[in-house]
Amino acid sequence: MQTRTLGPFTVSAIGLGAMQLSMSEKPLPDQGQADRTIHAALDAGITFIDTADIYAPSWDAMGHNEEVVARALSSWGGDRDSVVVGTKGGITRGEGGTWGRDGSAEYLRGAVERSLRRLGVETIDLYQWHRPDRWKVYGDVVQVFADLRAEGKIKAVGISNANVEEIEVALEVLGEGGLASVQNEYSPRFRSSQDELELCGRHGIAFLPWSPLGGAGQASDIGGRYSVFGEVAQAHGVSPQQVVLAWELAQGEHVIPIPGSSRPESIVDSAAAADLQLSEDELARLSA
Repeated sequence: MQTRTLGPFTVSAIGLGAMQLSMSEKPLPDQGQADRTIHAALDAGITFIDTADIYAPSWDAMGHNEEVVARALSSWGGDRDSVVVGTKGGITRGEGGTWGRDGSAEYLRGAVERSLRRLGVETIDLYQWHRPDRWKVYGDVVQVFADLRAEGKIKAVGISNANVEEIEVALEVLGEGGLASVQNEYSPRFRSSQDELELCGRHGIAFLPWSPLGGAGQASDIGGRYSVFGEVAQAHGVSPQQVVLAWELAQGEHVIPIPGSSRPESIVDSAAAADLQLSEDELARLSA
């Protein structure tokens, strides 16, 4: 498995987005299947798993995905210390299926403590602000994460769903090298984060595309929706999904896609994209 830099860590070039193990339009996998999926990812060389406290089948099951990840890691036969887990906080869920955002220091500190307990760790590897709370000053909230890092609650700070200005504010608060990652949507279907991707590259910040295969219901037919990816896949004898991920990896050495999966076969196929070499001509065709 090829590796890339994520803040203070060296991780696999492809990560695992664990959300589909707790939130899906399809029936959720049981813990046995979740374990097999995560174990397959780890055995394929993936060393970064992305989760979040809101990834849960219902509003009153907050933390479900963190617990799923923790249980799978505890039953894996490999070296747990080699795996970096990133989680996120700042989005709320309430009775009746309501959603909200809370960037207050009190809420975020409580969310970090709850995530620490669910993950069964003393320090969270990577903690990411999930979505901005527009009622709060962005830099003030980032300072909360800086304080939590200084206190040893988290090792690295990331932000998610951030625009260029917000990334620049985070850099101002955390200092050059202090922002480990930016996690934004990015795929053939969604290219609007290109400016943020390029800004991250200039500052050595890991860029983590979420829904890198287009999101739920899109990944299985991505070669049909975007025929050039299917054509390049056929030429290489691989899946269109591998071509998409390899194209994203080619956007910069700082890009670490985190495809979701609820089946071992899918994540093993995705992991193989790290070794797929595309020509300059193919990359140009795909980008066009």
